[in-house]
Formats: sequence, structure tokens, C-alpha cells
Amino acid sequence: MLKTHLAHGALMRLRPNVYLAAWVWPSDPRDQHIVLARAEQVARPSAVISHASAAAVWGLPHPGFGCWWDGPATLTQEGGQRTRYRGTKSHLGRLPQQDVTRDAAGYLVTTPARTAIDLAAHLPLPQALVLLDAASRLVCAGFVPSPRRKDYRNPRLVEAARRELSAAATTVKCRTLDRAIAHSEPCRESAIESLSAGYFALANLPTPVFQERIRTPLGEFFPDCYWPEIRLIGEADGATKYADPATIVREKEREQYLRDRGYRFVRWLGKEIMARPAEVVERVARSLDVAG
Repeated sequence: MLKTHLAHGALMRLRPNVYLAAWVWPSDPRDQHIVLARAEQVARPSAVISHASAAAVWGLPHPGFGCWWDGPATLTQEGGQRTRYRGTKSHLGRLPQQDVTRDAAGYLVTTPARTAIDLAAHLPLPQALVLLDAASRLVCAGFVPSPRRKDYRNPRLVEAARRELSAAATTVKCRTLDRAIAHSEPCRESAIESLSAGYFALANLPTPVFQERIRTPLGEFFPDCYWPEIRLIGEADGATKYADPATIVREKEREQYLRDRGYRFVRWLGKEIMARPAEVVERVARSLDVAG
């Protein structure tokens, strides 16, 4: 029967002994990757979806120019021997109960905190923050029924999220991330902000506050970075940040309103902080000196 359904295209073989109805095979590459990871977990029930595949499940941003689903499906198992089937990669490691949960479809997957720690373990501070910030944001969101912007800056929730990251780092014996965890901020809303924060920290620039609310008659403004002592606002602009022309106009109006009242601005692009971070750091440092 299986051979007949495969021959007629009604079934797809995802791996030996694991099949999927062809009509539910997703068209999106990310979803395809997740399905293949789930297929491997079905074949090996003791294994847990982890690393890049778990990052795809949770929607964690990639710290570089690639995508998590560009590589093989990744799983972790506790004990035994590392196995590999074409298109999958296995890791061996401890999997305490607090580091494992289930995704929306019920498959075992490492928690956002453990996933971020696994992937950030050997990354420099800026790239590590991309993962840790995003994971801590998910952790914070899990603490409240309906998260609001202010919840991501609530000191108790922020500290609780950092504790989860630290616990996961202890499990995998990776204390090199202690500094990055201490710098993690769930209020940062994009990989660009996280990279910027990391490079600013490495350059010993004054630490800004992130997503601070500034009220204007034209609406509330939440700058990516803000140095309140010198009224300097830093904005990290990405390709999708201002996709709506009306948003651009409102942003420019608010910016001009603030400039007219003594605020200063410094801007940089996402591609700049990714490819030429030294230029961004120099620009911001110069603005801090001028404003000071």
C-alpha cells in the first residue's frame, strides 16, 4: 500500500519508515525544515529538536546573513551514540526537564533559552546577543497572559529571563556566555538592535537605554537607543522597518519635532552594523562626543 501511494504521489517519504501525506507538505522552506526535523524526532523518540531546527521553530533571528533552515535538521539526544541520517545532524548532551518543551504540534523541542545557549555558545558578544535577546523576549512573553511593551522592561521579568538563560548555560557547561547574558535585554526588538548593543559594549561606549518611551504631540516614540543625559537618540534602520510610506512620514515628523526641541539623532543601517560595525561605532562615538 505504501509503495502504491508513493508511486501515485499521495505520500512522501521523509526518511526511512516516516511518511507524510503529499498534500500537507508545506511550500515554505522554513516549514519544510521543521517537518523534516519532526520526522527525525518521530523516528528517534528519545531525541529532541534542537539547535538550528529549534531556532526555526521559535523564530529566533539568525546572527548572520543566512537562515537556520539552510542546513540539516538538528536534534539532541542524551546518551547513546551520535547518529546521522542524510539531511539531519545529531548532538549529544544533557536534556534536563526544564530545557525541553513541546512545539505547537506537540513535538519535543528545546526551550527558547536552551536553544539560544546552544547556538550562542561560541559566538562573539554581538552575535550572541542576537539570540539571547530574542530568547529572553520569548521567555518574558511566557510569564504574562498578554505581553505589553512595558513587560519587556519589567526588572523582575528581565531578571527571571536571564536566570533561565543562566540555568541553560550551566547545563551545557558554558560559562563564557555570562557576560552576554548579563547584557541581554528582552526589550530589544530586532537583530540590528542586539548587534549594535554588543558592538557598543565591546567599544566601551556609554550604555544607552532601549525602547524608552518619549511622548510628543505627534504620538509616542520608542527609539532603538537613547542616551538621556545628553538627549541623543540612536536609530538602527532595517530594510523592513519602514515598509509603509505613511510610517516614514510620521517618523520624520516626530524626528523633526524632537530636533526642534534640542534632541540629537544618529542613524545607521542594518547592513552597516552587520558588515562594517567599526564605522557605526565611530559614528556613534563621534555623536556622543559632540552631544556631550
